[in-house]
Amino acid sequence: MQEEELYEILAQSKDIDKNIYCVILERLKIQKISDCIEFLEKDENQFNYELYNVLVPNLEHFDKQQQLNALENNIKKLINIIKNIIKHDFNKNNYSKKIYTNIREILIQKISEEKGVAEFLKFLVRLTAFDDKFIQCGSNSLNLLANMNVDLRKQCFENIKIQNTSLIGANFFKSDFRGSKFENVDISGINLNKAQLFDCKWNNLKTHELSKLDGHKGCIFNVCFSPDGNILASCGFDRSICLWNVKKGKKISQLNGHNIITRICFSHNCTILASCGGQDKTICLWNVKTGRKLFKLKGHNGCVQSINFSPDDTTLASSSFDQCICLWDIKLRKLKYKFLGRNGTIYSVCFSPDGTTLAYGSVDKSIRIWDANLEEQKFKLEGHSNIVHSVCFSPDGTTIASGSFDWSIRIWNIKTGQQIFKLDGHIDWVNQVCFSPDGNTLASCSKDNSIRIWDVKTGLLKSKLDGHTDWVNSVSFSSDGAVLASGSGDKSIRLWDVKTGLQKSNLDSHKKWVSSVCFKPDGTTLASGSRDNSIRLWNIKTGQQTFKLDGHTDWVNSVSFSPDGTALASGSGDKSIRLWDAQTGHQNFILKGHHKEVLIVCFSSDSNALASGGCDNSISLWNIKTGQQKSKLDGHTDWVSSLCFSPDGDTLASGSKDNSIRLWDVKKGLQTYILNGHVYQVNSVCFSSDGSILASGSGDNYIHLWDVKIGTTLFKLKGHNHQVQSVCFSPDGTVLASSSSDNTIRLWDVKTGQQKSKLDGHFNRVNSVQFSPDGAILASCSADQSIRLWKVKIGSRISKSICQGDVKLEKQIEFSDKIQSDIHTNSLRPYQNKSFLDQDFDSIVTILLISQYPTLQVKGAKIQNSEFITHQGIDLQQLLKQKGSFFLESQLKIQQDAVKY
Repeated sequence: MQEEELYEILAQSKDIDKNIYCVILERLKIQKISDCIEFLEKDENQFNYELYNVLVPNLEHFDKQQQLNALENNIKKLINIIKNIIKHDFNKNNYSKKIYTNIREILIQKISEEKGVAEFLKFLVRLTAFDDKFIQCGSNSLNLLANMNVDLRKQCFENIKIQNTSLIGANFFKSDFRGSKFENVDISGINLNKAQLFDCKWNNLKTHELSKLDGHKGCIFNVCFSPDGNILASCGFDRSICLWNVKKGKKISQLNGHNIITRICFSHNCTILASCGGQDKTICLWNVKTGRKLFKLKGHNGCVQSINFSPDDTTLASSSFDQCICLWDIKLRKLKYKFLGRNGTIYSVCFSPDGTTLAYGSVDKSIRIWDANLEEQKFKLEGHSNIVHSVCFSPDGTTIASGSFDWSIRIWNIKTGQQIFKLDGHIDWVNQVCFSPDGNTLASCSKDNSIRIWDVKTGLLKSKLDGHTDWVNSVSFSSDGAVLASGSGDKSIRLWDVKTGLQKSNLDSHKKWVSSVCFKPDGTTLASGSRDNSIRLWNIKTGQQTFKLDGHTDWVNSVSFSPDGTALASGSGDKSIRLWDAQTGHQNFILKGHHKEVLIVCFSSDSNALASGGCDNSISLWNIKTGQQKSKLDGHTDWVSSLCFSPDGDTLASGSKDNSIRLWDVKKGLQTYILNGHVYQVNSVCFSSDGSILASGSGDNYIHLWDVKIGTTLFKLKGHNHQVQSVCFSPDGTVLASSSSDNTIRLWDVKTGQQKSKLDGHFNRVNSVQFSPDGAILASCSADQSIRLWKVKIGSRISKSICQGDVKLEKQIEFSDKIQSDIHTNSLRPYQNKSFLDQDFDSIVTILLISQYPTLQVKGAKIQNSEFITHQGIDLQQLLKQKGSFFLESQLKIQQDAVKY
């Protein structure tokens, strides 16, 4: 078996001293050697003597001889290993391909706990910088490291050459890629936040995110590729139509002269573009080449919602709020026929590919199939429980897809009128559905800010595309099916490589929105609860899942570790609370007492008591050792959505949908205060570390800081523009973190009440935030199904200078330590004025993203004299800028211009 042979080769490296790799790499670099094996064999004795002096200089003679013998054996073993690796299939073929999936998974299973093997794989990656013979095995090694969730942050990958592999979801936070060359590499979802990207040549890249087109000044309602794939059209609230060159990412022209434009559609011969307006109830026809308006069609008595050309371009169908469908003669530019539907607003109309059938979806929750002349209804397709907002025929005309405000998509057989599949996954309205040109894939977009890609043959979800920060209103495939365009309420158009986007990351993460996160008191583990009914425990360094706790039969709304770290509590929509052993994941107790959904659980500071609240408007206190209910606190008149014990354990704060906060004497079971001030539901409460301040976050978009002793408001914090979902104090009490349905996290100075930072990254509401016990990391979770870790405590930076080539080899040299100072030194070298660089170093970025469908992250990455080109020829530099990368050439020019004036 190939994996057994490869494992045997790699396993030999597990006992090799990793410091040997550092010395070898330094020698290769200093002496500019390009043949590693020849170097090791030719100068073996000399090299062993150097290792001897560097690694064991202070031992007695007898011990030195033993160590020298061990070093000689290590070098011989290393030479043998790399000779075998070069001959192996591992150095010839792309092991990230599907055909190697089983081999790769078995291999990872065997070597995942072997730290020595991981160090050897890193060595193979770095060897590619010097010796081209190792390029493919080094590339495969980097793929394995990424799939093993080895910590690849803050690593030196200077001048490496990587080809023909996949690095999906790899975390390269703050790593150095100076001089690196990538060829045919899938970089989808990798984390390059604060990475060094100087003199990089990355070509034929694969990434599901291609570019972001900014040009509209308002919400984008529709995007549409021309049938020949050369032009992308977009329209929106700003009353303009933009025509784009997709490859260059540039606007070709802009068409003005219509009202708010809801839909656009190209004729099949690409000569005419039709647009329909909202308020003016008209349809305009445009000459695509000249941009000249040809004609305005009037006939509807309400906002026109949908337009579609017949396959022969002789007829245009339109639908409207007036419940009518109009058929227009394009040649004569006049109304042929007006059909009154009588079933409410018709939101979407579509011709079949052969032009014989017309389908429409409407407010009556149905899809109706008519002959093209609207003389005879063939089918009425029923199944949706809300408005049908979009209908689309498959390219072969045998099926039709429908998207609804009931959050579902359905695929129907046109001949029988029977439903083939019901596709669930979106967590809000489905705005549009669109088939790929080959009919094998269906794209859908939603009010939940996401795009989903479905396999039409199986009805299974292939991929989820995140990037938009507001409703996604429209999706359109290019003529070859390789690119998907999307338009959103965030005013942007995004282009996606659909084939690349079909692959998930290696993380087994939550499959529905994540409701709650909580750090274990030792700071090594993060717990999360989700609407997929599961609880998961994560290693915060690697993002590796350590436990998956199943048992709840409904949403998990809240998770909480006991302060002593021995127990984990969870509250669920199944009305139960479960207590788990935090070390083993074993379920200890099921606590039943609430007769409706449990929304929140919280431990007392001594770990002996647990409080819970829920939709039955009550609070329960539980004895953790016995699992018995101690007492019940009544007073709230609506859901209890948040609880927090004071640090001394004497007081319990509760926040409710009744807009109030209540303080309770835990021992007496009595209410001591009612804090009124919020005008909408209180979603979160949190005590400061000294217990003197209580923070509350509300659906009224405000955060209040309360003086607990006298019950008055200290500050009213305004910044979020949607509901505040969670508030959390830093361990030292100086900073408050808040999260919101506006998709952001904000950090506040508790002393002044001023906002310090705004953290962007999530693509949907941020449900929960929590600081790590040392205050260095902030965890957040979201309805976008992801968990993010943010480095919020920035320490002093290493400023000592280390010149390349002058680094002296010292005993037990740690490669990563040297690299850190080297990275910082080199990043500042081209500039004398470093103020703008200092500001960038202190920006808060995601250091770890846990998601099935990660997104490319490059915030704070420093780029100079580099190229990043996709396999379609699209330059990614604009996308990198939009994602927060730092192009040093631009900054230098700004400085030079400033000096001139």
